[in-house]
Amino acid sequence: MKELLLVTILVLFHCTLGQQDFLTRNELSALLDLRSSLGIRSTDWPIKSNPCKQWTGIQCRNGRVIGINISGLKRTRVGRLNPSFSVDSLAKCTFLESFNASRFSLPGPIPDWFGYQLGSLKVLDLQSSSVTGPIPASLGNLNRLNALYLGSNDLAGSLPAALGQLMQLLVLDLSRNSLTGQLPSEFGLLRNLSKLDLSSNYFPGSIPSTFGSISSLKILNLSNNSLMGSVPVELGNLSNLVELNLGMNALSGLLPVEFMRLRNLEVLVLTDNRLEGRLPDGLFSSLGKLRVLELRENKFDGALPDALWSSQNLQVLDVSANNFTADLSNFSLKGHASGAVFNLSNNKLYGTPACLSENCTSIDFSGNYFQGKVTISSPRNGSLDMNCLQKVPYQRSLEDCRLFYAERDLTFDYFGNPEPGSVPKKRKRWIYILVGLLGGVGFITILVLVIVVVLRKFSNTITNERGSADVGRVPDGDSPPLPKDPTSVSSLRDSFTYEQLLGLTSEFSERNLIKHGPSGDLYQGFLEGGIPIVVKRINLHSLKQDSCMMELEFFSKHSHARLVPLLGHCLENENHKLLVYKYMPNRDLAESLYRVTNFEDDGLQSLDWITRLKIATGAAEGLSYLHHECNPPLVHRDVQASSILLDDKFEVRLGSLSRVCVQEGDLHQSVLTRFLRKSQSSVSDPGTSGSSPATCAHDVYCFGKVLLELVTGKLGISKSDDANTTEWLEHTLAQISIHDRELVAKIVDPSMIVDEDLLEEVWAMAIVARSCLNSKPSKRPPMKYVLKALENPLKVVRDDIYSSGRLRTTSSRRSWSAAFFGSWRHSPDNAPALGHANTSGLKQPGRAGSRGSSGIEHSSSNKRLSSEIFPEPLEMQDMERLDEH
Repeated sequence: MKELLLVTILVLFHCTLGQQDFLTRNELSALLDLRSSLGIRSTDWPIKSNPCKQWTGIQCRNGRVIGINISGLKRTRVGRLNPSFSVDSLAKCTFLESFNASRFSLPGPIPDWFGYQLGSLKVLDLQSSSVTGPIPASLGNLNRLNALYLGSNDLAGSLPAALGQLMQLLVLDLSRNSLTGQLPSEFGLLRNLSKLDLSSNYFPGSIPSTFGSISSLKILNLSNNSLMGSVPVELGNLSNLVELNLGMNALSGLLPVEFMRLRNLEVLVLTDNRLEGRLPDGLFSSLGKLRVLELRENKFDGALPDALWSSQNLQVLDVSANNFTADLSNFSLKGHASGAVFNLSNNKLYGTPACLSENCTSIDFSGNYFQGKVTISSPRNGSLDMNCLQKVPYQRSLEDCRLFYAERDLTFDYFGNPEPGSVPKKRKRWIYILVGLLGGVGFITILVLVIVVVLRKFSNTITNERGSADVGRVPDGDSPPLPKDPTSVSSLRDSFTYEQLLGLTSEFSERNLIKHGPSGDLYQGFLEGGIPIVVKRINLHSLKQDSCMMELEFFSKHSHARLVPLLGHCLENENHKLLVYKYMPNRDLAESLYRVTNFEDDGLQSLDWITRLKIATGAAEGLSYLHHECNPPLVHRDVQASSILLDDKFEVRLGSLSRVCVQEGDLHQSVLTRFLRKSQSSVSDPGTSGSSPATCAHDVYCFGKVLLELVTGKLGISKSDDANTTEWLEHTLAQISIHDRELVAKIVDPSMIVDEDLLEEVWAMAIVARSCLNSKPSKRPPMKYVLKALENPLKVVRDDIYSSGRLRTTSSRRSWSAAFFGSWRHSPDNAPALGHANTSGLKQPGRAGSRGSSGIEHSSSNKRLSSEIFPEPLEMQDMERLDEH
């Protein structure tokens, strides 16, 4: 009896092993179909082997497939030639709990049936898999899902609110895609979520306050989007939060004091926003675990909290490019974590930090007003430039430092020298002697000058009496005398007194401040009759005094309808140089692209496409004037959205002209050249480590970023050159192809409504932007060709237009692509201009053909018109001649 029982147990044991080792017929068939559709190599999935034991990445339980991991597997040659999202056989694996295809190319949309037939799924990982299309709302049915990884793909469209039904979800990563639309408030229902990463997309609008209800959240990353409005105070309820990143958006308002409840917070990143005001009292004393704090490029002011200097865990502190002002004489690195990196640059900090006598090699003090002696060498990972320090190179001028300390009633050490006016007693005797000698010499000199003046006046009286009969006559053979040039520097526009401009701007009060510009602060004022003006107070701290004269010199020689009108100047005050411009009601492109229209619901209104194209064409016209009509050619050097000013009709006026200079390498020298060459070594691009290249090609590159900003609605791209911007550019340019119009729809600003015809114009502008952003300067198009393309955008993308409006896609498109993205070095400078009017007047972008054409144009005729806008390289033209023969 015992023997029979033992045999029975052994048989049951072997049967159980057999069930674990071998799959059901349906699931084995499903894996074989998947192997074929994805083209997986036999070395990873051998066809005659047991998938549960010998197939890489296959996990089974009780004869069922519960896990498939194809990440890192390689395809056969046929599979590489035709990759696609062909996984229909997965529908048979009803017990599947995990599907990982990260870094395995699956171009195509996520099947909608995933949400209906994979009900057991717990992990779906499709990171970096070339997935396209929208996120299916059906994924909201996967109520067992714990992790959803869809980052680094080409997903588009809005987020489905149904994802808020995934109550078991722990991780949601949708970063680095092209997703748009408002953030769903339903995400606040995901109470178990610990990580939410929506960074590097195109989400507009505000952050939903319901995000503060995700009580288990530890990581929240909403950076690099187009979010606006204030930071929700409800985020202070996320007591488990460890990392919060809201950088690279357009958030405004104050930093919520409720953040002091985030006691587990270790990383706080708010860089490149529009946040302002003082940092809340007691905030950082509550955040004892904080390791990384980045507040760079905002509008914060006031003092830096003392708690920052006593925090022992703080390793990275970046408060650069704000308006902080405080005495840091007691600042020291003692008590901080070893290797801590601090960036305090470009604020209004002062005093003599004790750190200057310690080891502070990882602190950037530059662009402040620190004074005193320095006993350390120049910081290895920081800088001491542009301060008031003794015996340190590249410091501010004595007058700048004296004024700063005098305005705050503080003591200044005058770079270690005696205060002007205080003279030692031993020198007084010699001074009296010198004064007496100089006084005597001066008296004699004045007496001689008086005699000379009297004699000259007597001589002029006689001359005037003899020549009075010839007044108004022109000598034979001579031209009539020209009137005095009204635009010369000495008489350029109106000359204002300093007292006048003080009164017009309410003594440069904060309420009249428009913004802080790279070359000075801009204030609004009003002339008699209520006429608005803009007064720029030149920032002599960052620019030399010659910069004002350089800009006046520029306006004295050049006049164009696309340049901001200069109304006058004030040069009488030694410490304050002022320029007066016409007021632009619509400010600049950076502020006008999006506008709040309803303060109650925080509604936003963006510029329509017609206006955007008008702005692009106007800016190109102004740059084309500088590059091609000025002799020698001039370079703007600060082309970005904030430099494109807009009047009440959104006509473009180029501003930020203080850095205009002659193109590098030009042999023609002028007074303007000499002025600019002196200051070029000390003036650099805002936010960059060095001077921008003084070449027209660099202007074209920057203009390409402005065009992308108009197409995508992505704020801040034209002013930034950091790693995130570079990565965004690479991702966006990959969506621009002259062969595929629909591809560009993925990057178009979702707030802009465009029909099929207007989409062609958007496509054309995107192609122009890509050409401008060529990594090789010699292959970027000249600005005059860019202007022609924007004036006739449809000719960039249409080779032939039939009566039905259908876009022709023949082999001639290939020559267009080569001409557009090919070498511009061979393009003739005197190429004929199609419809190129006088650039001194205002232009409107060409709208011909925007709604189709009723006639049939000959293809060779269209090709000729196309090459007039963007002349083809010589080698391409030669190739086509050979093909014709």
